[in-house]
Amino acid sequence: MIAYLRYLSERFVIFVATIFISITIVFFVPRLVPGHPLTAVFSRMAAAGGRVNAPQLIEEYNRLFGLDKSLWEQYVRFLRELARGNLGYSIGNFPAHVSDMLRSAVPWTIGLLTLTTLISWVLGSLIGAVVGWRGGKSRFIQALVPAALVLYTIPYYILAIILIFLFAFQWPIFPLSGAYSVGLRPELSLDFALDVLRHGTLPALSIILVSLGWWFLSMRSLITSLKGEDYILQAEAKGLSDRRILWGYAFRNALLPQATGLAISLGRIVGGALITEVIFAYPGLGWLIYNSITSIDFPVIQGGVLLIVFAVALANFVIDMAYPLIDPRIRYERAGRG
Repeated sequence: MIAYLRYLSERFVIFVATIFISITIVFFVPRLVPGHPLTAVFSRMAAAGGRVNAPQLIEEYNRLFGLDKSLWEQYVRFLRELARGNLGYSIGNFPAHVSDMLRSAVPWTIGLLTLTTLISWVLGSLIGAVVGWRGGKSRFIQALVPAALVLYTIPYYILAIILIFLFAFQWPIFPLSGAYSVGLRPELSLDFALDVLRHGTLPALSIILVSLGWWFLSMRSLITSLKGEDYILQAEAKGLSDRRILWGYAFRNALLPQATGLAISLGRIVGGALITEVIFAYPGLGWLIYNSITSIDFPVIQGGVLLIVFAVALANFVIDMAYPLIDPRIRYERAGRG
């Protein structure tokens, strides 16, 4: 128990350090970008016929967002407000609160990312296990490996563009962008759910296909390496069926490294999902962060990126806590030094 608590405390320190370093980076990096966040605001005011050169207006905006302070003072103020759970107001969409903007975008990203990650992980693991166990016994199975290699090496955004060209332009089966049709009001109804499903098919496919290739290759490699283990040979000597050996012995042991791989690849999966949202103008966190970057909206950039970093770091921390408990082969002392 003491060894596990020591292991847990070390992982918690890493988790806290990751969050703090991310907070610092997310604050300073956007402010190193050339340009001023008020430029976009004043440009929109000028287009609407407003007086953008009024000194009082500029002074009020600078005071409201703390832009009249030094960089260090802004950083301390940011940490103080963040400790209170206050992410501030959006500069480009004032008086919208950053928390409200994130609250409206997060469900779309969670829905897209959760479904695509689970589908690709489950399908890739199951198909990879079967192929790794059976080997190249048919031409179809032999063709799956190069196909998975091709899918794995294609970037998310490239596959997204290919899917748009094929199924939105060549054969207009699915919508080009958005999460639901213009004019529809979000509601709990079958028509709205089907419309959301139709709009989310191409973004989901671009993430599933790329991730599926990786999980397939990973599980296939694990199952192939486990076929020579002593407990597998002993099960075969007992006369157990191939199906029972595969799913009762090999697959169960290969799932543990797959779970670790899922934790390690969360950042890559989330990054791919965010880029996909930008390409499809899907109203999730990726689309929100992209728009905030183009308008140099510091508070929204900070809130969106920190939310993603915290979610990925927390997921890795939870898996780190659970992994020694579900895998008896791991020693806490060894895991803590690793």
